[in-house]
Amino acid sequence: MNFSIIGGDLRLVNLAKLLANDKNEVFVFGMEKSEEIEENNKIIKCNTLEEVIYNSKIIIGSIPFSRNNEEMYASFSDRIIKIEDLISKVNKNKIDISNKDEDLTSKRYKDKIFIAGNISNNAMKMLETSYGKVIDIMKEEQLVVLNTIATAEGAIDVAIQNTDIIIHGSKVLILGFGRVAKEVSNKFHGLSAKVTCAARKNIDLAWIKALGYEAVNINELGEDLKKYDIIINTVPQMIIDKEEMQYMKKNVLLIDLASTPGGINTEDVQKMNLKFVWALALPGKIAPVTSAEFIKDTIYDLLK
Repeated sequence: MNFSIIGGDLRLVNLAKLLANDKNEVFVFGMEKSEEIEENNKIIKCNTLEEVIYNSKIIIGSIPFSRNNEEMYASFSDRIIKIEDLISKVNKNKIDISNKDEDLTSKRYKDKIFIAGNISNNAMKMLETSYGKVIDIMKEEQLVVLNTIATAEGAIDVAIQNTDIIIHGSKVLILGFGRVAKEVSNKFHGLSAKVTCAARKNIDLAWIKALGYEAVNINELGEDLKKYDIIINTVPQMIIDKEEMQYMKKNVLLIDLASTPGGINTEDVQKMNLKFVWALALPGKIAPVTSAEFIKDTIYDLLK
């Protein structure tokens, strides 16, 4: 099978190698600065966007897809890969299916599948006008669950690197009790941290207790915040601002694992002079090879 990969970070670099190892032919664009991508009979470096799009039915884009809603994210390239070009380069090679003189080459552009991660709603609508199917792989349950493992391990690494205490016996508060929070809680508990989880729903609070953690209603944090050495947010909406920060220890470590806009007010953090790490995209940073394997397996399962 042929795959085309455009832009991305170390996860997609490793994905290209994994796909090639599976005897697929892989066409890449926007990775010219990667020393790990070596052109061979299975990995072909393309010189133009048209070329990389033309050669495969499966087009794999960056994760995250874009940082500014105008250009694709490509950490191993100096090229500017505009989102609108992903559409125009496909449309340029399409012709009306009602045309009886349509040639076989043009037919290749009607059923392409575009796969990327964290695609904005606007970008999704644009891409859907040109590709047969557009998939935001970061919304696939399989990958979301697998990525929680690397996210949790990354949170532990951030905690170790940014505190002068050991995890064992430290008091850790985890805000939220979704997929990520469950795995983060499990990993910190496994290191003998004293874990408290904050949630709203009664059923979540019950599960928190059943799993052996302390439970607290996320709307009733208040003065109890002074107990914690490490506070980790997993909720993608504002949870912590100056009102909550006034109760915290001066040497508390705040870690935000939530995607934009996050759940911790960064301006208030600076004003209160608290230690803060917004740890985005941890799977790609701490475990790019494993993350690439998860992405590859998810893509294979989607294509089935």
